[in-house]
Amino acid sequence: MNHNTHILVVDDEPEICELVRDYLTDEGYRVSTAHDGAGMRRMIAQDLVNLVILDLKLPDEDGLTLAPWLRENSRVGIIILSGRGETVDRIIGLEVGADDYLPKPFDLRELLAQVKSVLRRVSTGSTERPAMPRSRARFAGWELDLLSREFLSPSDEEVSLTTGEFDLLATFVKNPNDVLSRNQLCNRGSGPSGRMIDVQVGRLRRKIEDDPEKPAIIKTVRSCGYMFAPIVEWI
Repeated sequence: MNHNTHILVVDDEPEICELVRDYLTDEGYRVSTAHDGAGMRRMIAQDLVNLVILDLKLPDEDGLTLAPWLRENSRVGIIILSGRGETVDRIIGLEVGADDYLPKPFDLRELLAQVKSVLRRVSTGSTERPAMPRSRARFAGWELDLLSREFLSPSDEEVSLTTGEFDLLATFVKNPNDVLSRNQLCNRGSGPSGRMIDVQVGRLRRKIEDDPEKPAIIKTVRSCGYMFAPIVEWI
């Protein structure tokens, strides 16, 4: 039996989650479910997960974004599920860190075979939970949580950020005092174009700077790009 092996099924279709959960539970695995990226991140932060079965299309974040995050922040195995069975999706899924790929509709026996194969590959023989990196960053009184994607003001009020604004701020926070060009920010997934980076920086400044016209947090480095100036404390 595999009761010590924890599998997380991430799919926005409750029927799929229930079907896979019941089948793999009958095979002796411990199975949890989540219906979006936020739920997946919470589960990864709270409990030891050995394998994630990840739907490619989710309501909040794309599986192709979540897979590299999983690969960077844990040692879980990753199987991507998708209603799109084109070769390009399989290739992209594997390139971003997935261990295997299964198009929908799928046979449960084939899924089980992949689960066993991936678990053999990722197994380290250790039951200890991998150490998770610190996910909360403080700077200039502000607090950013990379797992819950919450952003709190110095007065402890939640500040709303778009996905692009959050990703851009997260990139800055991870690279304090580094001069980052627009191309570097684009390549790190913080925006689709240099022009959009400028727009998002302007929006962020209006939300976090005391004087957006004289920014002290996100500084412009002439002819180079931007620099995140505050000291960042990870907690």
